[in-house]
Amino acid sequence: MLIPCLACESRFRPEEYFQACTDYNRGLDLVSWTCPSCGNRDDFRVLPGELGFGYPRRGRFDVHVKLPVPGLRRQRGELRLDITLGAGVWRVPTRIRQPA
Repeated sequence: MLIPCLACESRFRPEEYFQACTDYNRGLDLVSWTCPSCGNRDDFRVLPGELGFGYPRRGRFDVHVKLPVPGLRRQRGELRLDITLGAGVWRVPTRIRQPA
């Protein structure tokens, strides 16, 4: 299975794709990802068996596009999101935000 970048349409194996995740926003339940090919940054939500792409709006994350990824699972931790697909497990840390 290959997962595409929605901006440049490059395709990545799951290990390449999920290693490019930069942080997890626990409040909005979204993962930030930067494409290794074009540098585009996307936000998505990990859902059972799919990735949900969209935009933060009015204090929540609206999913507009769903991409099927059979077997995809998630587990929220205290300061991270664990993404599981087959034998692969990727831990995406929560970025600690400093008060203004």
